[in-house]
Amino acid sequence: MSAQCEVTAKRAAAAPMSLFERYLTVWVFLCIVAGIALGQLAPAVFQAVGRMEVAQVNLPVGLLIWVMVIPMLVKVDFGALGQVRQHMRGIGVTLFVNWLVKPFSMALLAWVFIRHVFADWLPANQLDSYVAGLILLAAAPCTAMVFVWSRLTGGDPLFTLSQVALNDSIMVVAFAPLVGLLLGMSAIIVPWATLVTSVVLYIVIPVALAQWLRKALLQKGQGAFDAAMERLGPFSIAALLVTLVLLFAFQGEAILKQPLVIDMLAVPILIQVVFNSGLAYWLNRAVGEQHSVACPSALIGASNFFELAVAAAISLFGFNSGAALATVVGVLIEVPVMLAVVAVVNRSKGWYERGTIKA
Repeated sequence: MSAQCEVTAKRAAAAPMSLFERYLTVWVFLCIVAGIALGQLAPAVFQAVGRMEVAQVNLPVGLLIWVMVIPMLVKVDFGALGQVRQHMRGIGVTLFVNWLVKPFSMALLAWVFIRHVFADWLPANQLDSYVAGLILLAAAPCTAMVFVWSRLTGGDPLFTLSQVALNDSIMVVAFAPLVGLLLGMSAIIVPWATLVTSVVLYIVIPVALAQWLRKALLQKGQGAFDAAMERLGPFSIAALLVTLVLLFAFQGEAILKQPLVIDMLAVPILIQVVFNSGLAYWLNRAVGEQHSVACPSALIGASNFFELAVAAAISLFGFNSGAALATVVGVLIEVPVMLAVVAVVNRSKGWYERGTIKA
């Protein structure tokens, strides 16, 4: 275990849940109200923002996404990849659920609920887009917030760090093929050039920039790194909120006409969270992993890298698409749902440990 990995893991475990993170649902709700109101009051302004595109990439949103995700990716220590073998059973469960179960289960749930159960109450011209948004949401495992959830359950910080680093490494090469496969299975045609461009813009380049920045800051000492992270945090939060306001300004008309759309989109997301977190938790127990490993393994399978999902949905389908709205619903329900999962795994610790084989 490198000293830097250990320091990173301990700091991630000790970091408190910020005011923004704790009340994320409230902020998103306020963005819904503000975005809809501004979109109705000044539609020309937002239409002008929507036209600022180069090669189907909206420039203001591209900048906002970079400001949003780079500070999160700076916190990821890819040096932790060398530690994955310490908990191979937990890592195996994480990879199985995150990459072989979660995206496919969401595609199935989207097909069931969007194309069938709720189809008569949703706009027919947006059904494919809603399905695509849900798939995008499930195709990228959580990066930043999983550290918060892990800390609230007493999760092993070194395991949490190593599984995040491994997932992010896989995401660089697997996100585009996985999304392309699932969209194709759902009979949704997406230009591969646009999908690959989105991956390069919102995964590859931010990861490269973030790791360069991380290295430069750490060369100045841990104190300089921590101070920089503290300064960058508010910019990341502000970028997320502005992006949400823009999205709801474009989505306002559709939401006002059919306010229950958000509730219907939330149903498959909620089922997916319960199913995948429960499956990962049970599998870790079945293979005899420690509770401190099972918790972050289950939580990363339940939460999503929603910033990436929002960015990809806008690039592929546009601001006013059902895909963009579906990804934002994931943001809306993230905190309350994940806090419920945290409560379940904490309260079931006694049951869990009665069924595991002590190493």
